[in-house]
Amino acid sequence: MRPRSGTLVMDISKEKAEHYEGVYQCTARNEHGTAVSNNIVIRQSRSPLWSKERIEPVIVEEGVSLVLPCRPPAGLPPPIIFWMDNNFQRLPQSHRVSQSLNGDLYFSNVLREDSRNDYICYARFPHTQTIQQKQPITVRVFNSKSDYERRPTFLIPSGPSSSKLVLRGQVLELECIAGGLPTPEISWIKVSGDFPTKRTSFLHYQKTLSIVNVSESDVGDYRCTAKNQHGSAHHTIHVTVKAAPYWITGPPRNLVLAPGETGKLTCLASGTPKPAVTWAMNGIPIENSPEDVSRKVEDDTIIFTDVQSGSSAVYQCTIANEYGYLLSNAFVNVLSESPRVLTQANKVFQVIRNHPALIDCHSFGSPIPKITWFKDSRSSTLDGDPYVLHDNGTLEIPIAQAHNSGKYTCVARNPLGNFENHVYLEVKEPTRILKQPEYKVVKRGREAVFECKVKHDASLIPTMTWLRDDGELPDDERFIVDSHSLTITDVTESDEGMYTCIMNTTLDHDSASAQLTVVERPDAPTDLELTDKKDRSIQLTWTPGDEHNSPIQMFLIQYEDSLHHHGHWHNLTEVPGTKTTAHLKLSPFVHYTFRVLALNAVGFSHSSFPSRMYKTKAAAPDENPTGVEGLGTQHNNLVISWKPLTSLQSNGPGLQYKVMWRQKARDGDWSSVSVANVSKFVVSGTPTFAAYEIKVQSLNDYGNGPEPTLAHGFSGEDLPVAAPSNVQAMVVNSTLVEVHWDPVSPKLIRGHLRGYKVYYWRQRSLHKHNPHHAEKQILTFGGEHSRGMLPDLHPFSLYSFNVRVFNDKGEGPASPSQDFETPEGVPGMPSSLIITNPNLDSLTLEWGPPHDRNGRITGYTLKYQPVNNSNELGQMEELALPDNETSVTLLNLKYSTRYKFYLNAKTGRGEGPAVTQEAVTIMDEGKSSNLAVTSRQVDIATQGWFIGLMCAIALLILILLIICFIQRNKGGKYPVKEKEDAHTDAEFQPMKDEDCTFVEYSDNEDHKPLKGSRTPSHATVKRDDSEDSLVDYGEGGDGQFNEDGSFIGQYSGKSGSRDTAEGHESSEAPSPINAMNSLNSFV
Repeated sequence: MRPRSGTLVMDISKEKAEHYEGVYQCTARNEHGTAVSNNIVIRQSRSPLWSKERIEPVIVEEGVSLVLPCRPPAGLPPPIIFWMDNNFQRLPQSHRVSQSLNGDLYFSNVLREDSRNDYICYARFPHTQTIQQKQPITVRVFNSKSDYERRPTFLIPSGPSSSKLVLRGQVLELECIAGGLPTPEISWIKVSGDFPTKRTSFLHYQKTLSIVNVSESDVGDYRCTAKNQHGSAHHTIHVTVKAAPYWITGPPRNLVLAPGETGKLTCLASGTPKPAVTWAMNGIPIENSPEDVSRKVEDDTIIFTDVQSGSSAVYQCTIANEYGYLLSNAFVNVLSESPRVLTQANKVFQVIRNHPALIDCHSFGSPIPKITWFKDSRSSTLDGDPYVLHDNGTLEIPIAQAHNSGKYTCVARNPLGNFENHVYLEVKEPTRILKQPEYKVVKRGREAVFECKVKHDASLIPTMTWLRDDGELPDDERFIVDSHSLTITDVTESDEGMYTCIMNTTLDHDSASAQLTVVERPDAPTDLELTDKKDRSIQLTWTPGDEHNSPIQMFLIQYEDSLHHHGHWHNLTEVPGTKTTAHLKLSPFVHYTFRVLALNAVGFSHSSFPSRMYKTKAAAPDENPTGVEGLGTQHNNLVISWKPLTSLQSNGPGLQYKVMWRQKARDGDWSSVSVANVSKFVVSGTPTFAAYEIKVQSLNDYGNGPEPTLAHGFSGEDLPVAAPSNVQAMVVNSTLVEVHWDPVSPKLIRGHLRGYKVYYWRQRSLHKHNPHHAEKQILTFGGEHSRGMLPDLHPFSLYSFNVRVFNDKGEGPASPSQDFETPEGVPGMPSSLIITNPNLDSLTLEWGPPHDRNGRITGYTLKYQPVNNSNELGQMEELALPDNETSVTLLNLKYSTRYKFYLNAKTGRGEGPAVTQEAVTIMDEGKSSNLAVTSRQVDIATQGWFIGLMCAIALLILILLIICFIQRNKGGKYPVKEKEDAHTDAEFQPMKDEDCTFVEYSDNEDHKPLKGSRTPSHATVKRDDSEDSLVDYGEGGDGQFNEDGSFIGQYSGKSGSRDTAEGHESSEAPSPINAMNSLNSFV
């Protein structure tokens, strides 16, 4: 034995190994007791040689059964048997030939090819790694002239029934090998129930039934059946299950008791048959051990009552029956020990929210300590809901939440003392997959992306793993994994499978899966075959190709006509994807070759290889040309046209057309002519626009086609020779007239009536001032109309018109021109409205008459009303004016008030639309003058260009201020200041001498110009008492403005009231206040 070890070493190099064979047991002792091990059996392995024997050749009749015995020598452990030939090749096995569990080779029936001289049985001894060989067996099979087929019989086992004993937990193997010809098929059933599916398998071509991990539920009758066409045979095997002893609740556990305590050891086991239980103490049978009044043995239990110190011992429990035994040691330790907590101090327990939290407090002591738990402040014990205290001291929180995190204290107490330990609980957020990967259907060669977005506790380090079909991803650069997705580029069919993303942390994990399906166009159909061949039909069959995960929706059958269109494939028909046969209709005189294409959701497959050529016989045409028409291109001809037959429709060589025609009204004989394969024929010398009956029949070298259908046509048209008569005009209103006429006789139209055209034109206005008009207009009325409406006419005008009939050839002569007059209408709006001479309480309005008077002007109506700053309209005033006036002056208006004016003209039919303008009366005397401004009601203060302009002016003023300060500091003289000093009006002193700064501008807000208005080009500017007005910078007394409102000549002219020097100074540096006045004038 090795020193300081329990290992026993046997040196068999000097002695024979069999000297050490036997049963060994190990015993371990100390002052607390003695423990013993299970029995250890040592036997020498053996691989004996086959005994020498002479094996006679086996001569057997073909078709009979045969068994070649192996009978290997007994070895330890038993050998593994297999059959080979002289070349060390395993002999093939099948339903007919198989090896039994004992190693024999069985033939259900022998065949001539079974004859050979090298049937060799080999035995391999695994422990010694040696192989023994039996002498070769020779088999000779001779032919039998009789009918050697027969019903099955069992070769093994024999008789109608047998029995089998198997131990619990082992493998049950049942074997049935039958002879017969033809070779029987073997099947199994359990008479008294069903097979345990997960533990059952059928081996050796159904001849062996195997059930692993046998239990008592496998007891019963098993029946094997051998069957062929001549009958069947049955054999029933009764299976009995026995059991060596096995633990029910596990071996007895060590027991720690304090003096005076009570306890027990239980040795609970089972077996079949029921095992016997024996006890020993420190290796000595308990009945031979010293008597102990505190110990009582009751079968499989020892009860200890009021134990005393010094009664510690090791007890052995042995359970045995005829099939085995169990032995277990249990240490009963009687001691007194103060509590100790074995759980590591300050240990941190981590748990996921909503999961159970188990906080350990492993303790030791005798008597067994009582465990008490506290959290944070030790105000109360944790012994109620939601806490669960287990017997081993573990504290459980069934559903942990964030508020359960914190410091926990466990206290272990017994009569000898107490011990406390502190631990910590951290509740973490669960790991969750927010966006799971989705099912993907991807075309081969494309890219597949699986997304997997995860949320986890920030304090936990996650690890993302991707699996395919529960295995690792291939080591392929096409698989790209990043933090939230898996990308597979250039997808192939081998990439199909279930992809799973797993997010792991140290505490939990979450996973999600999605299937990847790779689709592709289907493979081309194969094996095209032509059957049921007839003159006008044939049957085509084919084998579909691989559909590549996308079901075939339909098959497209195409054909090539090698006789007429070699190299061109045409679609023939479509077949549902569930069919692989098509009955095809054929045409005569065609050399057919067929091919098939498959279609799925991805697209069409490549075409199949062409079928063999099939030639149909020629025949007379089955149909005549379609689209037969008769139309004349000249007034004396008839062009008969049709759609020719295709080569597939010709049905034979020599295709021609028989063209037939006759005049419809005469019912005479048919004229006919046969023409080659063309699409039209011209008949000359026909009367103009005569009706004809037409027929076109197809024919070839094999006969005529069916009787053609009758078509109708007309010879050529000519221009109409008559005009509509009784043409009249009826005035509906000032802009609408209805025209009537009598239709032209069909014979005089000389063609298909297509309609009538009305030519009309305005001669002149009935008002003397309007010019004459002569532009003609045309209205077309299709079909057989006899009247029409002429819309959108000018009121109060003289019109002329005529009517013409037309056909496909052209127009006929015009009817005599007729005249009509349109009555008065309401006039158009006045051509202009101008506001002049604005004063404090008056304005002058000037206007021009309407361009479109539409009658005699009888007067004008002027309406006006004030408008306040909120664009609210005041009371309306109305004024009637005579037709000969073109201006009016309005008195008694309010000063500095905006007015809106409406002016319209009148005729006898009523008032026309009004022209509108706005204007503002000027301010009171002593204020800065304002201008009356016309407008189209547009508030320019809200316009972008106006805002930009104001910003530019403000910037210009700022620049002028800077220049002012620079000139002041240099002692220079600012020209504008000199000019301003010449004025005595305090309100026009924009700068002070002392600091060259602006004073407050004192214009009253109410007197400012109308916001959004514009000064007309002819407006005048009234000068007030101030000498510094805009007129001072113009040429003459009027301030002239451009069309855009800019002041003309502001800096170029010389004022009559100023000297030359002042004129130059003004030109050099204009005053900012003058610039503002100019701006106000503009606005």
